Amino acid sequence: MKHLLSTRDLGTEDIVSILAMADHMAEINSRAVPKVPALRGRTVASVFFEDSTRTRLSFETAATRLSAEVMTFTASSSSVNKGESLRDTIETLSAMGVDAFVVRHKSSGAPQQITQWTDAAVINAGDGWHQHPTQALLDAYTITRNFNELNSMQGRTVAIVGDIKHSRVARSGIDVFTRLGAKVVLVAPTAFLPSSLDGWGVTTADSLDEVIGVVDVVYMLRIQRERIDAAQMPSLREYSSLFALTPERAARMQSHALLLHPGPINRGVEMIVDPSLVPGSRILQQVTNGISIRMAVLFSLLGGDATTTLSNGAES
Repeated sequence: MKHLLSTRDLGTEDIVSILAMADHMAEINSRAVPKVPALRGRTVASVFFEDSTRTRLSFETAATRLSAEVMTFTASSSSVNKGESLRDTIETLSAMGVDAFVVRHKSSGAPQQITQWTDAAVINAGDGWHQHPTQALLDAYTITRNFNELNSMQGRTVAIVGDIKHSRVARSGIDVFTRLGAKVVLVAPTAFLPSSLDGWGVTTADSLDEVIGVVDVVYMLRIQRERIDAAQMPSLREYSSLFALTPERAARMQSHALLLHPGPINRGVEMIVDPSLVPGSRILQQVTNGISIRMAVLFSLLGGDATTTLSNGAES
């Protein structure tokens, strides 16, 4: 695998392999000094044209813990503001010796286009409505490890709740979850569903109350306000009445059920309850697991022999 642009770049065996590799990375992250020389001499460029907290810092932490050099690019303080094109930006950074680009861009397909302008590996860290493959992988990792089902989500039901239409997280997650055997139900108003769900392999529900007591995972999404025309925005009060996770709804979750959210949370909109008070909340665990998954992805694309490079700690 040269690039990771979409979950569709991965076979099911590839997904399982990355989840297993993340177990090794999690062990490294548990050490007193969580660092190995696996990617020493490699350079990873973090190139974000949209705002990010979790994904950006997670990738940069992952690269650092594998001993790669990290090059941080911020569009708001770059020559992009002087009219430099995406192509010229990528070619400039490539000339500095980049081995992998981690790219977030508002335009769907931008990471794919970047592969035409560089010989480096390209990892999609989110492109428009399209894909966010490492988010889907870390979510699958969080779910399978909590249920002690390492290679499968067979028999589990995941409710994805909220703005499905504009969500790259939902698209990537649905693909990975269903291929691992889960049933997925989309819970959203019609305006927040794609015009067609043919071939998605999902069912739908009209309110959170329909499914809250029977699903194994409640996956909440925020409304993607930055991708929605003001005229298309629903009444937040009406939306919350049907689709927000309230304390009352949280209390109806099954005792083993997990609560996930990719962040950022819009408290008071999709999340009325304080998630820290929900026993099944694994939202912060998702953040932690994101580092291990992204270490696994970087190593899979750039690394060498796992037996020699992951077993050794960082040199003094």
